[in-house]
Amino acid sequence: MMKKFLSILMAAAMLLSVCALSACGGGEEPAPETEGTEVTEPAEGGDAGFTTITEGVLTMSTNATFPPYESTTDAGGFEGIDIEIAGAIAEKLGLELQIDDMDFDASLLAAQEGKSDMVMAGLTVNEDRLLVMDFSETYATGVQVVIVPEGSDVTLDNLGEKMIGTQRGTTGNIYCTDDYGEDHVIAYDDGIAAVQALKNGQVDCVVIDNAPAQAYVAANEGLTILDTEYVTEDYAIGFAKGNTALVEAVNAALVELIEDGTVQSIIDKYIAE
Repeated sequence: MMKKFLSILMAAAMLLSVCALSACGGGEEPAPETEGTEVTEPAEGGDAGFTTITEGVLTMSTNATFPPYESTTDAGGFEGIDIEIAGAIAEKLGLELQIDDMDFDASLLAAQEGKSDMVMAGLTVNEDRLLVMDFSETYATGVQVVIVPEGSDVTLDNLGEKMIGTQRGTTGNIYCTDDYGEDHVIAYDDGIAAVQALKNGQVDCVVIDNAPAQAYVAANEGLTILDTEYVTEDYAIGFAKGNTALVEAVNAALVELIEDGTVQSIIDKYIAE
């Protein structure tokens, strides 16, 4: 089962041949259109040992419907763990950060095809993604959980007998499809749509990462999260396969931010223990 996370494989393959595969298919599709773009100012300096798709700019694709990792603000900007970590990385590299918001599948494909420099969207590693893109070191741990209506009879033991809502292209969707078959899984464009389908009675539960699950439950009365976790996985930054110089530069900046406590402080800002 894919439910067993590839933590050992990930550590060995991080800077060599790690990947992000979207359900959109191969590299011959047109570049995805972005839903929103945000730019932050660069720091001084920079590293001439790598190139980006736009000189002086680090372009990050994402799907900003995944709080607290990425979401939109009332003012039309972006906020979240991934947003702030990406900003800190760009600052270390002396680059301007540009955030391109699009569907989750499209955000993966953008990085895979070199239409963005990297993708951060609560992204995890699996066997298929290892084939087509490279990844950074792990920077956060995510837990897949099950959202159900209060009083529901859904458990992990009978999940295969239920209709499961997921977000298209995510590992939650992949795990559920692999474990229970496509007949028991409905993929939605984003977590918001999946939760709405749950409220409408179109699915019996939603499998999604714990952090956004907590936000969705807090915003929707009558929903709760099962006590038992579905699967635990690690988050990393995805890049086009073979872009070694950029992967190494971003990864070096990320490791420094992890070691000096910046990454943990950003996570703590958004996620209470």
